[in-house]
Amino acid sequence: MSKYVLTLLVLFAGHKTGFAQNSPLNVFISVDMEGIGGIGTGKMTSSSGKDYDTGRELMTREVNTVIDAILEHGPATILVNDSHGDMQNLRHMKLHPDVEYIQGNIKPLGMVQGLDDSFDAAIFIGYHARAGTENAFIAHTGSGSVKGLWLNNTEVGEGGLNASFAGALGVPVIFAAGDQAFADQFAALTGAVTISTKVAIGQQVARLVHPDEVNRRLHEGTTKALENLSQSQIFDIGSPVTIRMRFASTTRPDILQAVPGMKRIDGYTVEYDADTMDEAYRLIRLMYKYISW
Repeated sequence: MSKYVLTLLVLFAGHKTGFAQNSPLNVFISVDMEGIGGIGTGKMTSSSGKDYDTGRELMTREVNTVIDAILEHGPATILVNDSHGDMQNLRHMKLHPDVEYIQGNIKPLGMVQGLDDSFDAAIFIGYHARAGTENAFIAHTGSGSVKGLWLNNTEVGEGGLNASFAGALGVPVIFAAGDQAFADQFAALTGAVTISTKVAIGQQVARLVHPDEVNRRLHEGTTKALENLSQSQIFDIGSPVTIRMRFASTTRPDILQAVPGMKRIDGYTVEYDADTMDEAYRLIRLMYKYISW
């Protein structure tokens, strides 16, 4: 091969590499509500509660702040998944016009619906700590019926569960926001960049800062996470996945014995061995949300 041809090949390879690096990022955003800044009571997260409309406005603004930071960093395609309650909370007419969003909660993958291995990064906004966490705002895992969830002997909340799903796809969760207890808990578990939107004073009260300050932190945190994207950690717990769930009553474990392969650990606790994280996630959602009596 001549030196001329070799030089052309090297230049072409460099051009392709540069093109790939400049292609739009594909970013997934999951947004819950309890961890949104400016929300200091549970009533603000319920459609029947006082100041719920204010909560929706705050939630939508935080999503748009993160979107703005992503687009300021560079070209991106962005999918937003409403992940709270009935998952019909965002004021989508006020969302940034360049994104797509998923609305509604009858979906098999809940808070991570739409996330697949085509995404370069995931971001979680408005999240809360896992069930039983002290000094955490409205801490829970899925619903009040769950008192603990473990994946391969690691206790997780909704953030850890969703990060595990992303990790199994090879997608890093690069940034997450919620109350201080969540931010500390999630950073320790996954290594992601996190920011605090408020500090809990017990389960039902929070010490708040102005939404302008919260959005400044969100913009700064998102930018920092994107700048360090290449060093982001992937939270992959591996497979198979052993699920262990502890419930508030013995009735739900009674019913769950109808699931083939389900094991009873004690009166409140069941265990199941899933082949993949995808299988585990779908079953967990079924167990806490759709099985009742």
